[in-house]
Amino acid sequence: MTRQHETPQRRTNQASSSTVVSVGLMAVLMGLATMSAQGQERLTGSVKLDGSSTVAPITMAAAEMFMEHHPRVRVTVGISGTGGGFNKFLDEKPSLRTDISDASRTIKGKELERAEKLGIEFIEIPIGIDGIVVMVHPSNTFCKHLSVAELKRIWEPGSGITNWSQIRKGLPDVPLKLYGPGTDSGTFDYFTKAICGKEKASRSDYTASESDNVLVRGIAGNRGSLGYFGYSYYEANRDKLRLVAIDNNNGTPVEPSLDVIRGGTYKPLSRPMFLYVNKAAYRRPEVKAFLGFFFDNARTIVEHPRVNYVALSDELYGIGRQRLDTGRTGSAMASAGEKSANMADVFTKD
Repeated sequence: MTRQHETPQRRTNQASSSTVVSVGLMAVLMGLATMSAQGQERLTGSVKLDGSSTVAPITMAAAEMFMEHHPRVRVTVGISGTGGGFNKFLDEKPSLRTDISDASRTIKGKELERAEKLGIEFIEIPIGIDGIVVMVHPSNTFCKHLSVAELKRIWEPGSGITNWSQIRKGLPDVPLKLYGPGTDSGTFDYFTKAICGKEKASRSDYTASESDNVLVRGIAGNRGSLGYFGYSYYEANRDKLRLVAIDNNNGTPVEPSLDVIRGGTYKPLSRPMFLYVNKAAYRRPEVKAFLGFFFDNARTIVEHPRVNYVALSDELYGIGRQRLDTGRTGSAMASAGEKSANMADVFTKD
């Protein structure tokens, strides 16, 4: 499912300086301010993004803030899942390609091959950290936690668990209704690998959607529900859902929060988020300006109350900006493979 979102545009008023300066210096400052304002007015064009529903709140917030300063630039953010976003990023027709792909996982081998075949150079940038959360209906007071082993038995291919009583002794006789991302979602890829041991290894008899809002409505509407998606969407709907703590098979359930995700103790369901930038598109002034604005305000955007993700270190944001400035193409994460846990090490050595 794909939906297109365009954030509203509005102007901001610049506050005038009250600093006392010489007449000559004041004239220079006023001239620079006029040139800056004219530069903003002159910047036109469009920036097209699509991909992960998890990453979308970040880029939507960035787009809205950016267009307040550059009202003549049209920034659109589509949501078709990480896989669907890469399909648009790597479209055979250049006129249909997106400029930036939102991704909640690293680019895959088949996508790398397609990029090479089409001659598309891209720049990979880490932008934040998310936790995948497991949720139930708010009236569900009988299940406070689940282990990774229990989640595996629920979600693995061929699972016959259809009732809460089958999960663990003591849970009630209540029909189990499952909700989760569709197969084009990076969240689906990450969850299935972390829980079931292999990407896309999942039972298929569940309500699937690329729209997290559809999943929210489903989980909130069924007493026997169980579902998963990114932490940000839980935060935006916490009055409709209840979190389940996750026991990483060590007997200590951990309930996710921003601090817990930031601290690295929410395992194995914490994961990095990325932007993939078309190198040719980055040469356009409006695309370069949008990404420059993002890095100037990265921490504010990623941890904004409307977004609620975990920002990266200043070091990693500096590396991301440097990759853009130098045009460093390719995927550091894909090259690192299974050794890619420490992003700072991976991107520093790349």
